[in-house]
Amino acid sequence: MSSFGYNALGFGAGGGAVPLGDNYDLEILVIAGGGGTCTSSGGNGWGMAGGGAGGRIATTVEVSTTVQYTVTIGAGGSVATSSNPGADSVLSGGSITTQTAVGGGGGGGRSPHQVGKDGGSGGGGAYWNNAGGSGTAGQGNDGGNANRSPYLDNARGAGGGGAGGVGANSPVSGNGGLGSDHSEFASATSTGDNGYYASGGSGGRGQAESGGTSPDGGGGNGAQSNNNGTAATANTGGGGGGGGSSPGASGPGGAGGSGIVIVRYASASQVGSGGTVVSSGGYTYHTFTSSGTYTA
Repeated sequence: MSSFGYNALGFGAGGGAVPLGDNYDLEILVIAGGGGTCTSSGGNGWGMAGGGAGGRIATTVEVSTTVQYTVTIGAGGSVATSSNPGADSVLSGGSITTQTAVGGGGGGGRSPHQVGKDGGSGGGGAYWNNAGGSGTAGQGNDGGNANRSPYLDNARGAGGGGAGGVGANSPVSGNGGLGSDHSEFASATSTGDNGYYASGGSGGRGQAESGGTSPDGGGGNGAQSNNNGTAATANTGGGGGGGGSSPGASGPGGAGGSGIVIVRYASASQVGSGGTVVSSGGYTYHTFTSSGTYTA
């Protein structure tokens, strides 16, 4: 089920649609770009952490007909020495309060970038005892913490936080945090990952075992040994998966997934314009996978 209530868009108790007027309610789903990961852990046998998911906003705004609203889609964070964050996704214009979903925090790697970075959801921490980044209240969750006590070779980096749950600590799991369920939006628009968006990336591991896994929501999986972490799925806001590490070698992590903005209103007939348009279940959806303009 969607997390939105039907009555917010004019559906009465009997399920019939109320005609739209000069002003009408628009349900919006705004997902920011997911956090990227580090290029290398230095070949120390300690896997890199997963990136945090992009922030998620799910709310209702009142728009005015003929007014244009600007949609900005945040890019996913790249793979870099300092684990670049994802970029914000934004819906703004007219008299609405600007809706800014915060880009996901980058995952930790080798010194001096061991801690997870703050973001929509925080990136995971890596290498010995480094904390995960903090998520943004109402948009995401914290990244997992790296714990190497008692001493354990070939441990995973921690998982990045997701829109629906915190990233798992290492070395026990290192899996990414849960994504957020918006199955009605995902099904109608053929987007998301099994009905979910914005899961955290998972931590990589040393040579002994496989890396962590990310739940539904587009986050990347962590790698084993000196293999590469997987990139998050585009337009889900998932965090990138951490690279693996073996003594003397390591693989880079994966990039974060780009964001997405979907808006819908309670009419089977198209009223607004912009994005990719589809009608389903008495709603019309406008999907933006790249920046553009919605005209109400």
